[in-house]
Amino acid sequence: MIRNLLCLAVGAVVLGGCISVHETKHVTEAKPAAMSKPDATAPVLRHVVLFKFKDGTTDEQVRQIENAFCALPGKIDAIRDFEWGTDVSVENRQEGFTHCFVVTFRDETARAEYIPHPAHQAFGKLLGPYLDKVLVIDYWTR
Repeated sequence: MIRNLLCLAVGAVVLGGCISVHETKHVTEAKPAAMSKPDATAPVLRHVVLFKFKDGTTDEQVRQIENAFCALPGKIDAIRDFEWGTDVSVENRQEGFTHCFVVTFRDETARAEYIPHPAHQAFGKLLGPYLDKVLVIDYWTR
């Protein structure tokens, strides 16, 4: 009986050590705060941008714009998360908008830092000659 209790106690200590090592490893491998996924429990500010390009904009010009927008998170610390994609809807209601970019901010202060940021302004100058329409919606997650 005492031997069984001793084995059980030793097993618990070993298991506890394994859990502790796993937790420590998990914490040290975390992404930097600037590019980590937002905490699902805390509301974040989403900035949704849709582009409709002018007729005659080449595929190469569109790729250049995509690459430039995708580079912004590496240049602007205020961006907490970023994703994008192109339209694949089957409803045929996109009205010529082909690209959607979602930029996530911690709060209004971060968004206020992003909008006048030189990298964002330079991107706007690159985009301008090819842009037919833009639609921007910001919202707080719930």
